[in-house]
Amino acid sequence: MQESQLKAVLFDLDGVVFDTEPQYTVFWGEQCRLYHPEHPGLEQVIKGSTLTQIYDCWFSGPLLKEQPVITERLNAYEQQMDYDYIEGFIAFVDDLRRKGVKTAVVTSSNQPKMECVYRKQPGFKLLFDAILTSEDFELSKPDPDCYLKAAQKLGVEPDECVVFEDSVNGLRSGMAAKMKVVGLLTTNTKDVVEPLSDMQVSDYVGMTFDSMSYSLKFTTGQ
Repeated sequence: MQESQLKAVLFDLDGVVFDTEPQYTVFWGEQCRLYHPEHPGLEQVIKGSTLTQIYDCWFSGPLLKEQPVITERLNAYEQQMDYDYIEGFIAFVDDLRRKGVKTAVVTSSNQPKMECVYRKQPGFKLLFDAILTSEDFELSKPDPDCYLKAAQKLGVEPDECVVFEDSVNGLRSGMAAKMKVVGLLTTNTKDVVEPLSDMQVSDYVGMTFDSMSYSLKFTTGQ
């Protein structure tokens, strides 16, 4: 089978671009202990789920009325969060862009959350050719809709893309889009991530366009 050329890299946001997962664990730990004391450690179970998925599974029925309250708390929490890049990320993206590879963020985060990101990291937008948020697609991960839309926006084919993800739903989304998938071990353990990805990494230190292309069996000619 002929190898494809790598033309675009698509990144999830939390746990992939930013090291925010520990902060979200703190927030959801507080909410879960408040509303679900009968499920200790629930914050670990819901890791990687979208807000809608968390609400549908754990805050529906009698707790439906609490959703706006939790959302308000979450919005306030995100306003004061730190958005620190995963180690090695900036150097990796710089290398990709030098090689002519397009980059995009594909996140279930909404625009109010992204405004926090832009305020805390003014240079963020300059790293990407496109930023897709929850407002840009109808179906949430693990559906491939978001990644297929990103490829279309960048003018590339799915088999010319690599997806970087950390959550189970995100990894499944990338696979369902028929893209190569790199799993970040920032949220789940390797035994969870490995079956859902073509390659696993802890961070971006030492990663380059050439090393990734070789590992994922892309052609390197531009």
